[in-house]
Amino acid sequence: MEISIKENDVRLAAGKGMDEFVMLFHDRIMDAIGGELTERTMQQLSADQITLLAYVILRTEVMDGGFIQLIHNGYGPFIFLNPFAKAMNLWGAHDLRNLIYKGRKLFEKYERQLTRDCSDDDFMALYEQYPEFDDLDDAFVVMEEEVTELVAHYIDDHLENFAHIQKEDD
Repeated sequence: MEISIKENDVRLAAGKGMDEFVMLFHDRIMDAIGGELTERTMQQLSADQITLLAYVILRTEVMDGGFIQLIHNGYGPFIFLNPFAKAMNLWGAHDLRNLIYKGRKLFEKYERQLTRDCSDDDFMALYEQYPEFDDLDDAFVVMEEEVTELVAHYIDDHLENFAHIQKEDD
């Protein structure tokens, strides 16, 4: 799937910082697939595009509610049972790869308990019932800025894997 971004938009996003730069590519990819990542829409994307979407899902979920929220919201298989950790390693995010591997062990151990339907109160109680995730959450928060910077650099070094950059005269 061809995704086009104007060169000026890339320049403006980069000038605003790594978060804006990463989200520009994320948002354009999501727009191109109709805003929903499904098995069908994933088939239209490159491995790098899927990895970027996975990273943003991981970052959003963990920064908002930790790995318990990520798993409860159904993203566990996408993050832990796919080659996401290997891709992050190839992108230079070695510490994140290690964290994902640790998270996978906990995911496999507690998946049933964390993915069952429950009330808001029962969901909040999961954080006390499974404190093993606290260290993962803390480690991600500490590394998030560095990993996002690595992701931004990877995108910048491999622009053609994410989108066609339209020159001003295109």
